[in-house]
Amino acid sequence: MEQRLMQGMVLLRGISACMEVAAVLLMLRATRLESLLRLNAVLGLVGPATFLAVSALGLAGLSGRLHPGRFLLVALGVLLVLLGTRPSS
Repeated sequence: MEQRLMQGMVLLRGISACMEVAAVLLMLRATRLESLLRLNAVLGLVGPATFLAVSALGLAGLSGRLHPGRFLLVALGVLLVLLGTRPSS
């Protein structure tokens, strides 16, 4: 089970990296600033989604081994990263 979770984490990060490289290649070929901005917006959505998915898989793998208090601390850490990186209004 743990091996599958680790493979899932690696696979998700690999897919995310491939999307980043593909976006860079598309950006190099783009001729309009609007196109670059749209690609950047898509990547801005993919990054946090990848972070959440990989973190969820990691937490699922650790859930049986971590003391519940420590598990909550790790989950709180993930939440704080998301809150701390959100745009200010």
